[in-house]
Amino acid sequence: MKPPNYIIIYADDLGFGDLNCYGASGIPTPNLDQMAAEGLRFTQSYATAATCTPSRYSLLTGSYPWRNKSAKILSGDAPMIIGENERTVPSTLREAGYSTAVVGKWHIGLGSGRVDWNGDISPCPLDVGFDTSYIMAATNDRVPCVYVDGRKVDALDPNDPISVVYGGENPFPEVPTGKEHPEMLHMQHSDQQHYDTIVNGVGRIGFCRGGKAATWDDATMSDVFLRRAKDFVSANKQQPFFLYYALHQPHVPRIPNPRFAGKTDKGPRGDVIAELDWCVGEIINHLKSQGLDDNTIVVFSSDNGPVLDDGYEDDSFSKCGDHKPAGPLRGGKYSMFDGGSRVPMIVWAPKKIQPGESAALFSHVDFLASFSQLSELTIPAEQYADSLDMSAVLLGSDKTGRDHLVTEGIGSKTVVRKNDWVYIPPHEGPAIFADKGIETGNDLDPQLYDMAADIGQRHNIADSNPETVIALNALLESIHGDTPPAGHDPIDVCSF
Repeated sequence: MKPPNYIIIYADDLGFGDLNCYGASGIPTPNLDQMAAEGLRFTQSYATAATCTPSRYSLLTGSYPWRNKSAKILSGDAPMIIGENERTVPSTLREAGYSTAVVGKWHIGLGSGRVDWNGDISPCPLDVGFDTSYIMAATNDRVPCVYVDGRKVDALDPNDPISVVYGGENPFPEVPTGKEHPEMLHMQHSDQQHYDTIVNGVGRIGFCRGGKAATWDDATMSDVFLRRAKDFVSANKQQPFFLYYALHQPHVPRIPNPRFAGKTDKGPRGDVIAELDWCVGEIINHLKSQGLDDNTIVVFSSDNGPVLDDGYEDDSFSKCGDHKPAGPLRGGKYSMFDGGSRVPMIVWAPKKIQPGESAALFSHVDFLASFSQLSELTIPAEQYADSLDMSAVLLGSDKTGRDHLVTEGIGSKTVVRKNDWVYIPPHEGPAIFADKGIETGNDLDPQLYDMAADIGQRHNIADSNPETVIALNALLESIHGDTPPAGHDPIDVCSF
């Protein structure tokens, strides 16, 4: 029997409460709602981090991000943080005869030092297990604003070479920036990061000149990536394949295709979520048209929790209304609270799973071991890193899942969940990101929450459960082992 195909559709900054099938209202998500009705909707699925680069690194490698000191939010010209000899989901599946592709957002670095945007880029996704790669290097708010096709910038005019610089003052005085020319902006920035080089009327992070012919059109980005994803599926339907389809929505700047502008009353953020939903529907319909729906496992999830204002003034706060992007969860993107890393996840696999809901505890590090098991591929246990075989969870026969998992907020500040307990060690820092309106989870006292009774993490019961605090702190320290996160200070358990 032919092994199953796999598609991971990974949204960017989509919250636990952003979809109708998770209790939202006001933003139409009919395709994801249908996917959930026909598949398995998870209520306790976790990205490994509350920020994008760390969670994406973990998704592909099966390793907790804090084990790699470079797994933090990267600049647009950062070197690749996955080692060329590091086992990944695509390299593992390729051993089993799979064709592999990444389409969309990358943000795990490129090159080994300063990236040569005008020549062959190495290393790149092709060096860590992907046969096909069509990506944006980092995020849509960072330069360079170009697509990278394999090892080369797509459509680059060699007579207009690209130069990229991060940090300091503008090194290209001939190129306007949002700081110097705010009158040229179509979208105003709300912080002092997103006002560097202006691309398509939007200030970005970083300075860039050249590459005019290669510059992307933000409004058609979804169409470009969707076409590439469909083409890969069509070209590989006679053999098993793995597609990592990494959406850029609803990350800032939120610039929907004109077909979706005004689709919701929630402003651009609502519109790009509606656009995201449409993309998912297009992939599902394409699988059906190619006769691949009976043997393809599609996973939809998000890299971290939601944020409304993340650098641009786009009315997300004022038009949010009663909509709660994190649903009942506390916090959001960047946060150690569950709103930072507990994310929607839907598994769609007709004829392989019974539709329904699963409360199984699942971590995104588990795709490596789970897909390997489903593909009947045996690899050394130590090469699974932190990944566990949760194939029965993905197919719905195991509704319990993991015993424990670790997540992190910004700055590699780790949190452990065991069964229904969530333990947040003491961490220094502000209690809230004031400009983003998000609670960080920082507190000089330990925090303990019973998620079965208090999903909103409003009642810290650490003082009344000292033995549980000591046990969970010891568990977290044992998981850290000899690779503790940078800046992590274990608590003095003798005080409990």
